[in-house]
Amino acid sequence: MKYIITALGCKVNQYEAQAVETLLRERGLTPAAEGEPADLVIVNTCAVTAEGGRKSRQTIRRLRESHPGALTAVCGCWSQLSPEDAASIGADVIHGSGAKQEFVEDILKALAERQQITEVDDPFQRRIFEDLPAGAVSGRTRAMLKIQDGCVNFCTYCIIPYTRGRLRSLPMEAIERRCADLAGEDYRELVLTGIEVASYGVDLDGKPNLADAICAAAQAAPGLRLRLGSLEPTVVTEEFCRRIAETKQVCDHFHLSLQSGCDRTLRNMNRKYDTAAFTRVTELLRQYFPGCALTADLITGFPGETEEDQAETLDFLRKIAFSQVHVFPYSRRPGTRADAMPGQLTARLKADRAHEAQRVADETRLAYLDAQIGRTLAVLFETEHGDCWQGHSPNYCTVLAPGENLHGIVRNVEITGRDGQNLVGNLV
Repeated sequence: MKYIITALGCKVNQYEAQAVETLLRERGLTPAAEGEPADLVIVNTCAVTAEGGRKSRQTIRRLRESHPGALTAVCGCWSQLSPEDAASIGADVIHGSGAKQEFVEDILKALAERQQITEVDDPFQRRIFEDLPAGAVSGRTRAMLKIQDGCVNFCTYCIIPYTRGRLRSLPMEAIERRCADLAGEDYRELVLTGIEVASYGVDLDGKPNLADAICAAAQAAPGLRLRLGSLEPTVVTEEFCRRIAETKQVCDHFHLSLQSGCDRTLRNMNRKYDTAAFTRVTELLRQYFPGCALTADLITGFPGETEEDQAETLDFLRKIAFSQVHVFPYSRRPGTRADAMPGQLTARLKADRAHEAQRVADETRLAYLDAQIGRTLAVLFETEHGDCWQGHSPNYCTVLAPGENLHGIVRNVEITGRDGQNLVGNLV
């Protein structure tokens, strides 16, 4: 049996797709080669924006057309919200955002009996963290480990609490065991991720926190670089920074969930900080990780946002000087509070403001990349790129350097220049 699996959206979706793939391989299924017909197509869907839902539907349709005889199985946040829509476009096995092991069992049952199966639960009834296989698909140098699931922040624009449910954490002893296992494989880097990873441990006995989890991972896997998933700014305290810096393993790249640089908009979004608190977070990170890369998410055109609010956000982007910003025009999601707010902006105005913010973000990104010229960075090489090898530095810059057979190797590279948004250099 040959399968194709694809994941849309966040790193958690990528992790869960890799776990599903591991479970399928354990049961004797193999990946289809490019252009080869598949017996099974799997899509792990996304619902974080309306665009995520559209891409989920589009991907399912495209794979069904390319593999007309294949069983189609879908899971994830979009099918959690819209199982009827998934069925209407031909999905055979429909699950939501949880129970991936049961999802695999239902796939195998449907393959054997050629029946349609829909099993979508109530995410708010989930109590236990599902401990899935960690790692990556064959040939990857970077592994992922999901240590947390669920979110109860209820930001007014976000549907994810309704697709992922309450907070659940991977116990500390399981983190240690998983990380020790990964350390014995050929990985060089480990990404610790979650839906709202800053809330790690609130559901566990003893209330361990995210810094505890990071330190435990570092101790269990002393040879691996540790990279963190998206962080809520509220988790970044001086103690947090001090403890993770002491591990000497945490990469100096931090992705912060900003969403707006305007205090009025942040309040309307039900975010738990203001721009002053966010600025303090960036100062702490730069104090303990000098020269670190700070990246962020930004939403433009939120309901009621004025030109003055937009100007405040642009000024804030320039002030913080992020190394990269992912800019999204606000996307209405039925069922969220923001969808019912007055002052909804036109799609054109939201897009114009997104382009304006992206121009500022691109300026600060290029300035950060130019500041790397002359530095020596430890690069984990991953793919061949013409006559060079391409990889990522700890601060998550893409680096190109000439060399032979560098896959999975960490080498110091002296940065000599920039080619677009890539750094170039020579092996030291």
